[in-house]
Amino acid sequence: MLISPSTLRTFTENIFKAIGCSHEHAVLAADVLLKSDLRGIDSHGVARLSGYVRLWEKKRINPTPNIRIVHETPTTATVDGDAGLGLVVAPFAMEVAIKKAELYGSGWISVRNSNHFGIAGYHALMAVEKDMIGFAMTNASPLVAPTFSSERLLGTNPMCYAFPAGKYPPVIVDIATSAAANGKLEIAQRLGMQVPEGWIQDKEGNYTTDPHALKTGGSLLPLGSDRDHGSHKGFGLSATVDILSAVLSGANYGPWVPPFVAFLDPPNDPVGAGIGHFLGAMRVDGFRPVNEFKNHLDNWIERFKSSATVDPDQKVIIPGEPELEAEADRIANGIPLVDAVVEDLNKLAERFEISELPRV
Repeated sequence: MLISPSTLRTFTENIFKAIGCSHEHAVLAADVLLKSDLRGIDSHGVARLSGYVRLWEKKRINPTPNIRIVHETPTTATVDGDAGLGLVVAPFAMEVAIKKAELYGSGWISVRNSNHFGIAGYHALMAVEKDMIGFAMTNASPLVAPTFSSERLLGTNPMCYAFPAGKYPPVIVDIATSAAANGKLEIAQRLGMQVPEGWIQDKEGNYTTDPHALKTGGSLLPLGSDRDHGSHKGFGLSATVDILSAVLSGANYGPWVPPFVAFLDPPNDPVGAGIGHFLGAMRVDGFRPVNEFKNHLDNWIERFKSSATVDPDQKVIIPGEPELEAEADRIANGIPLVDAVVEDLNKLAERFEISELPRV
């Protein structure tokens, strides 16, 4: 089903208002989710909306948080999200980072007591709009086994780096540090498809292509899948995200991170508060004139786009390019939602007495 972006935005705002969010927070939270759907990252868009509602029902999300700075220096700060929507907490933290960067050249914010923050790219792009380099990362529910382990100790722990270009769109490196994001398993489950080998292992540590393997004790694998293919590097990147986001801020880390799914309770021996994020902004003109940087990044893009390829019909893809193409298409033609997601959203509409989603 194709849904117009404006219709889906209004619907999503109304759901957030229905759980008690202010108008401002509802608009912001909906914007983060819609950006994901527009950019083709369906696993982190409105498909997650019912998940946030279920967390609210369990009183694990505070719809009216007092988001505040609890520790700071001129260039750094720790933000407490008061159990608010990560979709709202992370933009608050990035605004703090940007203000510090405007004054001192860079700003670095570690966040505790938050929840799932959507796509990292949304927050990193906030800095790009100010001619800054943006950084955003978060830890997440423990679904990933470190190299050689059969235990789920880390999240998919995404990290994003965003760089402003001149005549070209920003370069946006937005990646999970696992072989695949959990949302991709959810999509495969809805479509009744298997997943590629190397994404997940069963509870005994054997490769499987069953997207339901996590439900029977399996785990996602780090980026690289196994040691021979560099999984220790994915493990190292994931560890970096966990430490900067949570050990540094006072959030839960490793196996203590609360699960996103509401039917699983958080660990009863937490080591911190909520989940954690890490966000940063650096002024480009702290290193060289902005126009010089943008001109050279344009040149970098052009050189990579013109490189020789194994398949002449397949050009090099610049990080962020597929998402930009998806956004242009979906703004023009609507956002595609699978039937299972539409049914899920319409159940929310019925519960909160909101109009169901119409087709484009």
